[in-house]
Formats: sequence, C-alpha cells, structure tokens
Amino acid sequence: MADQLATEIITIIKKRVESENFAGAFRPIVGEITTETEVTALGIDSLGLADVLWDLEQAYGIKIEMNTSEAWSDLQNVGDIVKAIRSLLAEAA
Repeated sequence: MADQLATEIITIIKKRVESENFAGAFRPIVGEITTETEVTALGIDSLGLADVLWDLEQAYGIKIEMNTSEAWSDLQNVGDIVKAIRSLLAEAA
C-alpha cells in the first residue's frame, strides 16, 4: 500500500502519461500504477521523463538537479521517483 506522497506522485505521473503522446500514441493506463511499475512500461521515454520530473518540481516546489541521462539511469521505476522526491523534500525541510 502506497503512502500519501507515493499516491500523489503516482497521480501526477498517471495524469502526464495519459495526457501525452508517449511512444507516438495516446496511451490510457491499463491497470494500476504502483511503486514497482517500471517507467518504460508506462511508455515514457527520456524526454517524457523530463516532463514528469518538471511536473513534480512544480507540484512540490523543488528543483531536481539531475540531467536526463542521470535520471534515465537512476529512476527505473515509480518507487525510485518517489524515493528521489522524498529525499529532496526532506532536504528542503
């Protein structure tokens, strides 16, 4: 079961994935997104990941200091994204 932060992040990711043309076509989410869901399983490419990270920066008032190649190698699943955001929020507190 996801905590409140994870649930919020999953909602932001789902909204972005459903509103974008990742992989060249509209992709409604089939099934549930969990912290174990792989980023690539959502059809997110490196540019899409940059968009997701921007959405999260805006939602939480943080700056994610990570270039796209770092993000692509470090953030393999939704849980990795949640951990990264949780860490940045703890540093800002």
